[in-house]
Amino acid sequence: MVTEKERSSVVRRQLGRRLRRLRFEAHKTIEDVIYAGVASRAKVWRIEAGRTSVKVGDVLALSRFYNVDGAMTDELIRLAEASKGTGYLEELGTEVPKSLGLYAELEAGASVVTDYQSELVHGLLQTAGYARAIIEVNPAFPEQAIDQRVAVRLQRQRAIFDRPEPARIDAVVTAGALSVQVGSASVMEEQREHLRMLAARDGVSIRVLPFGNGLHLAMRGPFTVLDFDDPEDPSLVYIENVIESRYIEEPTHVARFRQVFERMRAQAVPVEEYLG
Repeated sequence: MVTEKERSSVVRRQLGRRLRRLRFEAHKTIEDVIYAGVASRAKVWRIEAGRTSVKVGDVLALSRFYNVDGAMTDELIRLAEASKGTGYLEELGTEVPKSLGLYAELEAGASVVTDYQSELVHGLLQTAGYARAIIEVNPAFPEQAIDQRVAVRLQRQRAIFDRPEPARIDAVVTAGALSVQVGSASVMEEQREHLRMLAARDGVSIRVLPFGNGLHLAMRGPFTVLDFDDPEDPSLVYIENVIESRYIEEPTHVARFRQVFERMRAQAVPVEEYLG
């Protein structure tokens, strides 16, 4: 079970990242913050390192000093409130926020993305047509929201693949996910070809669990493990359902997910071999 401590720790880390980035974008140094009387050196360090819960007043003061707009300030306040240990469950609403969301920013900063999917191809591996067909299934989404969500998904891909040192991707998907028709037959053919192309890239492994390989330990549901280069930034597991997303950071729990993934990966075959 995910504890409040685990969730608030992830939130503190991400809030610290955002405030540090906003400080850089505002061309402010820590000395500038101290001189303006906004916060002490120790407080800025603890906040940006994700080592402490953050008061709403501190967020407001830093946001004003960095000239942050209202929408971003509201998002920072929401994270600050969650950093106190009351927990953070990222609601999956019908509109896309201006910020990419907590998970998307964590994903963009990861050095390794390890993913298992049972029903769908992972968002980082989807074509635009495949992504649109998935999103259009929800009748609650107006056309503008669909366009925005597709754009965000493609932006997530660029954040991973187009940076100077792309993240490593290790993905396992079930045969069922590649057999169900998403959109049209042409959408699925384009998606399969896209997987072949991605699998040919350095640092990308895509494997498929064939129907004949039987039971496996991850049948309870999909998950993603994110690893980071910074040793002060511990690995975490991301799990999403219909109404919320959860973050698991406890090392023993993360290790368990890794063990399950490795056993499942050993049962799978390369996507090039599966698709022929």
